Amino acid sequence: MRDGRYVVVIVDDHALFSQGLTLLLESRAGDTFVVAGSTTAGEEAVALVGREAADIAIVDLALPPLGGVETIRRVTAAYPRTRVLALSGTDDLGLAAAALRAGASGFLGKSADPEVLVAPLLTVAAGVRVVRADLLDSLLAASDRAADGLVERLGSRELQLWALLARGLETSEIAKPMLVSERTAKRMIASLLHKLGAANRIEAAALAGRYGLLDDDPHR
Repeated sequence: MRDGRYVVVIVDDHALFSQGLTLLLESRAGDTFVVAGSTTAGEEAVALVGREAADIAIVDLALPPLGGVETIRRVTAAYPRTRVLALSGTDDLGLAAAALRAGASGFLGKSADPEVLVAPLLTVAAGVRVVRADLLDSLLAASDRAADGLVERLGSRELQLWALLARGLETSEIAKPMLVSERTAKRMIASLLHKLGAANRIEAAALAGRYGLLDDDPHR
């Protein structure tokens, strides 16, 4: 923070939008936020966040050529304490999900009244994720549709691997009952995570519990 205010930077390829948003925040919430800088290039975002010690980065997802999702990924990797609010001119569910997976703390459409950005920024600054209610409902519905038939699409070996993975076993411990080398086990795990749409083993374990794969686990 700077002088008791949250430091905000804006990454948007439309300079006029950045200027308008800056004026809005200064006039509506100047005692809470200070816009320290902006850039029209995603490649410059990480340096801008670091230079200004930004608390919040507002990132437009339409950032040629790097792209907003990759920009978010780089910012959150370099500065995990910086919160990112992703903005998009569309309600593209795939883009919204990708932005959130990349580390964004919120996703809002640019079509919304700019004045409604003040409250989401406060929420994001507090460490709470922000997604519009109707978009969240759509994301959840899409997730449910994608999950339908997931278990049926996996083979018996993959289900066995999933159950072992969900128990928190190390790769070497998984390789033994699967009767493969540790190197092969690593490849199998990576392939399974991709099929599950899970970012890591923790997410895979959570999914296993949701699908009841651990209900009959004698080690529980």
